[in-house]
Amino acid sequence: MQKGNYPNILYLHSHDTGRYVQPYGYAIPTPDIQRFAEEGVLFRKAFCAAPTCSGSRSVLLTGQYAHSNGMMGLAHRGFALRDYQHQLIHTLRKVGYYSILIGEQHISKTPAILGYDRVFNIKTTHVDAVAPAAISVLRNPPERPFFLSVGFFETHREFFQPAAPEEANYCLPPANLPDTPQTRRDIAAFKASARVLDQGVGAVLDALDSNGLRNNTLVILTTDHGLAFPGAKANLFDHGIGVMLMMRGPGGFIGGQVCDALVSHIDIFPTLCDLLQIERPHWLQGQSLLPLIRQRRDEVREAIFAELTYHAAYDPQRAVRTQRWKYIRRFGDHIGPVLPNCDDGPSKDLLLAYGWQNRPRAAEQLYDLIFDPNEMCNLANDPAYASVLQEMQQRLKSWMVETDDPLLQGPVPAPIGAELNDPDQLSADDPTYVVGAPKPIAAD
Repeated sequence: MQKGNYPNILYLHSHDTGRYVQPYGYAIPTPDIQRFAEEGVLFRKAFCAAPTCSGSRSVLLTGQYAHSNGMMGLAHRGFALRDYQHQLIHTLRKVGYYSILIGEQHISKTPAILGYDRVFNIKTTHVDAVAPAAISVLRNPPERPFFLSVGFFETHREFFQPAAPEEANYCLPPANLPDTPQTRRDIAAFKASARVLDQGVGAVLDALDSNGLRNNTLVILTTDHGLAFPGAKANLFDHGIGVMLMMRGPGGFIGGQVCDALVSHIDIFPTLCDLLQIERPHWLQGQSLLPLIRQRRDEVREAIFAELTYHAAYDPQRAVRTQRWKYIRRFGDHIGPVLPNCDDGPSKDLLLAYGWQNRPRAAEQLYDLIFDPNEMCNLANDPAYASVLQEMQQRLKSWMVETDDPLLQGPVPAPIGAELNDPDQLSADDPTYVVGAPKPIAAD
């Protein structure tokens, strides 16, 4: 790309979708997303760096890990970026970009602090409100290059209901969950929400094409993290950190390419800097993906890293993943699952009925992703894998040291005023407490 000839950037993002769309082979009909994948580049092994709504988005938009940028919990519950000037839009503004925000953003309680040139005030962040607003911008685009963030609420719970109840009979739940009537109904409802998401994506892409903007617009389509199901969202298993990521537009992001290299949301910011041939801010911690797209290298990183500190409740964990191995280290003292961090729904209810809350978790987990892709057989205590465990422990520790992870110094306090659940509760809808305020006294 010629320096100074800047393309528009359209950032399309959804809630809680993981990779559960048609291009990744799932029986989730999303024809518009499928068409987009066939026109651009599909990253098969893309991951978020924090499987929470705010943490994930903050990493993508700042190019810093969540513990580096400060977003170690949820923005609407009192967490914030350390420096909102580190967002991508401020780097783009320096070279002439106009920034527009429509729909979900999830990194601030108040959108005004983000610094967008224009923020749409719409009634909801559902597709039926967000897509028309985005289409209106594309019909009358700014006269200079623009960065347009379009965030859909879908596929967050509560899901839409299937058109017919019998659709659940022909659905298969995620591989880490049992095949039961409850889980089939749950995934059927997700499927109905994915259809709505697909319609929104398709409508925005059609508007881009019909208004002559396609050839000079880089489109980034992704989601924040995994499904709002047990073992996914707010977990460091692949079901939690694996995300859809597709890109189409100038710079080689064309042709229906499929990339199997490990990539992370943290790599998007440096990729854009290299594509635009602008200076990278000093704080960036990711890798440019351009060498993959231009077929200069097969890999740009040996491993990806992910973290969880707070979601609804405190549950500090860190993970490192290579092409073959996954190592997860828990730092908290809560033995069982932290249930407020799992969204309520039929699948959760089923597991609770079978005693899920009483099942312990190991402090260290090691998985062979070739022979155990669902991460069910923990090898951390198997002497045969001691050398692998030691290597992965060292990889994780080195990353934590290099990025100055506060967990190395002990438990991480939440900011004063943050709203949290107790890890022993069952749901995020249970009564919360405010950090720094007296805890309510339980009734006798």
